[in-house]
Amino acid sequence: MRRRKIVFVALAIGILFLFQEVPVARGGVGQEEIQSEEQRVVKWIKERDAFFKSHQRSPLSTKDKKTFNGLKYYPFSDQYVFCGSIERTILHINNPKYYATFLTNKGTNKRYLRYGKFHFTLDGKQYTLEIYKSILSDMLFVPFKDKTNGKETYEGGRYIDAEILADYKMVLDFNMAYHPSCAYNEKFVCVLPPRENMLDVEIRAGEKLLNPHQP
Repeated sequence: MRRRKIVFVALAIGILFLFQEVPVARGGVGQEEIQSEEQRVVKWIKERDAFFKSHQRSPLSTKDKKTFNGLKYYPFSDQYVFCGSIERTILHINNPKYYATFLTNKGTNKRYLRYGKFHFTLDGKQYTLEIYKSILSDMLFVPFKDKTNGKETYEGGRYIDAEILADYKMVLDFNMAYHPSCAYNEKFVCVLPPRENMLDVEIRAGEKLLNPHQP
C-alpha cells in the first residue's frame, strides 16, 4: 500500500511539472502533456473497474459483479483539466469554521477539514470550488454538483480526489470525477456536496450513469 502511494505521489508531481506553465484558465497545453494525463485517467479507470468487479468493499452485489462489464465515462477531454494554486484557508482549530460538516444521504453528518479554494475558468467563465481534506487522510476531497446531475450523472453529485502538490498546487481533472458508492448501493453512506460547490454548468467529463434512467 505504501509503495502504491509513493508511485501515485510521483505521478502527481510529474503531472505538476507537465502543467506548471499552464494557467488555471486552461491555455495551450502540448500534445505530449495531454497524452500523459489521458494515460493517467485510463489507468485510474481500469483500477476503478477492477475494484467494482472484485473488491470486497465494492458497492456491487455478488450477483451484479458477475455481469459487471465496467463503468461508463464521458470521453477524455483536456478542456476539463486544470492546474493551479490552492487559495489556502488558514483557520485556528478553535474557529467554528475550521471543520466543514456535510449532510449525508442517511441524514447523518460527516466532518472534513476546510483546506482552501480552487479557481478555474471554463468556456470563458470563472468558477470556484471549495477544497476539503479528510481528517484521516492527506488526500484532497472535492465534492461537487453540476447541470448533468439527474440526467447523465448521479443526482446526488460526484467527487474528485486530488493530491497536494508542491507550493500548494493541485491538478483538478474532471475526467476523474466519480460517483459515490451510494449511487450503486443505497446501503452506503455518502456525503452530499455543499451549496458552495454547485456549479451552474454541465461538466461533461468523468463518470456517467450506467443506466440513463438511474436516479
